[in-house]
Amino acid sequence: MSAEGRQPAQTPICGQAGGGTPLLSLVAVIGAATIFGLTYSLTAPLVALNLAERGLGETWIGLNAAMHAVGVLMVAPLLPRLAGRFGVRPLLLVALLSTAALLLLFPAIPIVWMWFVLRIGLGAGAEILFVLTESWANELSSDRTRGRVMATYTAMLSLGFAGGPLILSVTGTDGILPFAVGSGAALLALLLLVHPGVTRPAMQAHGQSNLLRFMRLAPVAMSTTALNAAVETAGLSFMVIYAARLGWEEQAGTQLITTLMVGAILLQLPIGWLCDKMDRRTLMLWLGGLCTLGALAWPILLQTPWVAYPALFLWGGLFVGIYTTMLAIVGSRFRGTDLVGVYAAMGLLWGGGALVGPSLTGAALDMARHGLPLFVALACGSFTLALLLSPALSRRRTAPA
Repeated sequence: MSAEGRQPAQTPICGQAGGGTPLLSLVAVIGAATIFGLTYSLTAPLVALNLAERGLGETWIGLNAAMHAVGVLMVAPLLPRLAGRFGVRPLLLVALLSTAALLLLFPAIPIVWMWFVLRIGLGAGAEILFVLTESWANELSSDRTRGRVMATYTAMLSLGFAGGPLILSVTGTDGILPFAVGSGAALLALLLLVHPGVTRPAMQAHGQSNLLRFMRLAPVAMSTTALNAAVETAGLSFMVIYAARLGWEEQAGTQLITTLMVGAILLQLPIGWLCDKMDRRTLMLWLGGLCTLGALAWPILLQTPWVAYPALFLWGGLFVGIYTTMLAIVGSRFRGTDLVGVYAAMGLLWGGGALVGPSLTGAALDMARHGLPLFVALACGSFTLALLLSPALSRRRTAPA
């Protein structure tokens, strides 16, 4: 239902149980989300590089990265029911314990095909952590503070994404140490959530909606989410490998990922300001076009370090800006349970994009030296062209809020 129509009554998703300090709870939840981002962005290039050292080609490395999305798709439809039955904090603690154990199993199990199973488990745990920490943070905020709270949550999550490759550049990729650091980070997040002063939410299950309906209602949101997931997972898995093809050392290659992430964090504020000052569809078209051209220029830009770092900083901010602009459009069109339904459908599209992105990128790198930037440019260009030709968007201009 659009914002112009009747707003459906919102169904409470989370309730609070037990006494606690909201501020302390927010710190714990946002801290746990930050550490989750760190372990996720550390694991993706770490596993990819270890598989490459074992002699696997890019296609198999891409398929292994896609197993993360399989875990997401397996657990996503079950989350509302599981949270309603067992509660938010117990599920989060199980996910963190499982993540810590799975990370230690990677160096302990030399059988490569078992790494595909372990990656599915990591994907399921990551989906639980992402969805439930976001829901918990939202439940702890009020209408007056929700924007600032969720902005802080998103920024700290992105900061965690930027920190993983940076840690990897210090620990290296050999042996158990990098896996142990990721496992220890998961346990640190667990310690934050078991603090007795943390408010314990009780998530209440609600009726199931037809997700296909929401996909049809918000095609731009769905395509943007799939694009973001495909390019993000492909970049985390293959940027270091691609940089090595161009002559970069492994440590410097991991720092390129961090540069992308820092740009994604710092440039969202000016892009958000533009969202409120100009037509959002036009802004998305500009961002999509610039990202397409920028990806095509990667083979040239990455030849010189002093050009590569600022270029990737800028590109990372522009690319994530597409997603930021989409969130502003969705928030202006949908309310209440319709908004919840759109976000649920977006979660499934994220899993699909994360499944397809690394697989196609791995195949592209097997066929061409510059397979990564070619895939990214094709994905961004196809999205931009579809947005430009969309009949629905041609009829409806999204004005600034």
